[in-house]
Amino acid sequence: MTDPLQTAARPLTGASRAYDALLERIGDSRFVLIGEASHGTHEFYRARARLTRRLIQERGFTAVAAEADWPDASRVNRWVRGGGEDGSAQEALGDFTRFPRWLWRNEDVRRFVAWLREHTRRHPGQEAGFHGLDLYSLHRSMRAVTEYLEGVDPGAAARARERYACFDGSGGDPQTYGHAAEHGHQEPCEAAAAAQLLELQRRGPDPARGPLGGDDLFSAQQNARLVQNAERYSRAVFRGRGEAWNIRDTHMAGTLAALVAHGEAQGRPQKIVVWAHNSHLGDARASEMGWARGELNLGQLTRERWPDSTFILGQTTHHGSVTASGGWDQPARVQQVRPGLPGSLEERLHAVGGDFWLDLRSPEVAGALGEEVLQRFIGVIYRPGTERQSHYVPTRPADMYGALLHFDGTTALVPLDATAGAEEEGEVPETYPTGL
Repeated sequence: MTDPLQTAARPLTGASRAYDALLERIGDSRFVLIGEASHGTHEFYRARARLTRRLIQERGFTAVAAEADWPDASRVNRWVRGGGEDGSAQEALGDFTRFPRWLWRNEDVRRFVAWLREHTRRHPGQEAGFHGLDLYSLHRSMRAVTEYLEGVDPGAAARARERYACFDGSGGDPQTYGHAAEHGHQEPCEAAAAAQLLELQRRGPDPARGPLGGDDLFSAQQNARLVQNAERYSRAVFRGRGEAWNIRDTHMAGTLAALVAHGEAQGRPQKIVVWAHNSHLGDARASEMGWARGELNLGQLTRERWPDSTFILGQTTHHGSVTASGGWDQPARVQQVRPGLPGSLEERLHAVGGDFWLDLRSPEVAGALGEEVLQRFIGVIYRPGTERQSHYVPTRPADMYGALLHFDGTTALVPLDATAGAEEEGEVPETYPTGL
């Protein structure tokens, strides 16, 4: 009997035109969420960049929203738009200093960011921004809020510093703060963070800052919102994975909605590509995350808010190599990815042969991948010795994604830094504590 997946598979040759049929399948979607099965695979980053370039050039997409923190990505966004003091894409990525630096400081992202700046230069009025959705930059975001206010209202800056001084008792460590506040050793800073966000939300743009004044205020508001949610996240980590995960992904969904509202308020309809891990973008309702652990995610929330405008694209691999760490704050290294477990989604796709994409909305593919199957998720940490327990989750792939890209054998991405393990003092590592 012919395997329906072999009949439905569309080969990926490496040429940009190989994505023509996929772009037609994406159609008029305003939100294209492109996932990855690991944070350290070159082919995933390359395919995502190729698709994103075409969505910007041919479909008028206005922004990339990534699983990165707002202030770190803001430096990239300024450079892409011709501002800031950086002289290159690599310099513009310079604020990505926390573990795992290779998540965004790698050759594939550097090349894409350089292309994005060139596109903006050549097509004024059709620029596409680069923004961060995540919430790990608690202290950097506090600094960004006070620095903005120093330039427009020193009195408001003094009030912000007074409110944010609540966090000083933890020695600048969000994990120490979260533990102390959750266990009654320190007064929670929730009210102070909420008050600062409310004051910023009541401000109007500063006319003296020119046409970008509204963007500057919006960025400050997003940083204040990040502080509020990072405070909640820091405490929730000590109450269990599920609550902390939900705070994080709800924050990412809220940031995406804020980007849409801000862009539309400026008279430009928004179409956004989202870059994040499969675990954040594949609809959580179709995995054990949702049906057993009570976790939601960004893909689910985006589908729920914009059901007719959201297209989710997952990426998988069967074997190869990956850039990953063996533990928190350890240097990145190239590791061998074991072949997919027997009976897993990865083994099922490996049997088709080669690199290809599948339309999961076609009846034959939905029928073949609609049942529960193990799916592999590798974050910034890879533990092949406990792979089944550490990296596989039961899922229903046809309900998680609209399409799948499968690269059968993959290679590790190349970090920009020779060593990429050290954590910036005073901030939580990106993806902590899940690694995703």
